[in-house]
Amino acid sequence: MKDIFKNDELTIPEGVTVNIKSRLVTVEGPRGTLSKNLRHLNIELRLEGSKIRFIVHHGVRKHVACIRTVRSLVNNMITGVTKGFEYKLRYVYAHFPINVIINKEGNAVEIRNFLGQKVVFHVKMREGVKCEASKGQKDELTITGNDLEAVSQSAADIQQSCLVKNKDIRKFLDGIYVSERNVLESA
Repeated sequence: MKDIFKNDELTIPEGVTVNIKSRLVTVEGPRGTLSKNLRHLNIELRLEGSKIRFIVHHGVRKHVACIRTVRSLVNNMITGVTKGFEYKLRYVYAHFPINVIINKEGNAVEIRNFLGQKVVFHVKMREGVKCEASKGQKDELTITGNDLEAVSQSAADIQQSCLVKNKDIRKFLDGIYVSERNVLESA
């Protein structure tokens, strides 16, 4: 069944400017600028004062579901340029201590001695993402940035680089795992 008209809206907070030009959304805030291309979705984006309106005409169920998805994407962009995102990862090991080396710029990680292997795993952070060792907690990495997709994908890249191969994963629980996901409050 088609819905003739469905819409949703999102309020833009003060200090944030949003530009929409042919479904290319650019959000500017105190922490920087983020842009996202939404041209692959057949949805109308309209800027009305301090609100963004998301409209779908004659949409089936999957098409109408895009409204909430796009609204969440834009909302995450607004949160990113005002507050920022932070992921915390913990090293888990039973016998061989995992050694993680972060380069000076904080945009790449080198993982050594995983399960006693001589192989060195290199993981590069996505654009706009910084990585650092936690000051208060031993064996913890902190990944911060404005773009939620980039921060979460960088954390996933680190976690996926430490997969246990050719062993029983129920017994060998070593690895680097995401322990916390937060919104930074330092605006």
